[in-house]
Amino acid sequence: MSALEPGSFLSELTPAEREDLQRRGNVRDYDRGRTLFNEGEESGWVAVLLKGRVKAFSYREQGGEAMLAVRGPGALLGEVAAIDGLPRSASVAALEPARVLAVSSGDFMAFLHAHGRVSVLIMQTLCQRWRDADRKRIEFGMFDATGRVAQRLVELAERFGVRREGEDSVRITLHLSQEELAGWVGASREAVSKALRTLRNEGWIETGRRRVIVHDLQALRRHAH
Repeated sequence: MSALEPGSFLSELTPAEREDLQRRGNVRDYDRGRTLFNEGEESGWVAVLLKGRVKAFSYREQGGEAMLAVRGPGALLGEVAAIDGLPRSASVAALEPARVLAVSSGDFMAFLHAHGRVSVLIMQTLCQRWRDADRKRIEFGMFDATGRVAQRLVELAERFGVRREGEDSVRITLHLSQEELAGWVGASREAVSKALRTLRNEGWIETGRRRVIVHDLQALRRHAH
């Protein structure tokens, strides 16, 4: 199992809760690009991410993807559809080789009934996601594409960044394509390319094929706010 993201669902479970959940599920592996859930399908199971990163996204009416979030090890996926019984509200696909604990919806609900404290954890997680969604909606109205790209790069650096030894630079270990980044910030690929070029010209970042190094995170934070 990969190191869990701080504050993730699995990291908040007690050893006994985690053991009970693992008994109820089975492990599945997914290659990069493979879809775990499809938007609109009926829910039959939930997933706990054990390894790798995934993206939650929705298809736009005019084509392309609108990326909603990136989830890392420890995240709970597909729980809303399992709880309310409605079709899935988003698709989920692996951004890199991923491993999940798959638990049927029935077994997951039985787990929640057996561990009332976990239901509160899920409520807190959903509240955090709603707040994050509200914040991003505000960002779309307040910032141009360069500002929104800067905000997402700050988020990626804070969540998935590794500092070079003896240097202040941060290498983002999650590799997103420009199309995926464009879907996340709600802009065209051309606008994102221009935004990255602007940030490179400032000397704040360095980019390559699916590679981003942040050289001045503080400057990026100031621009993002």
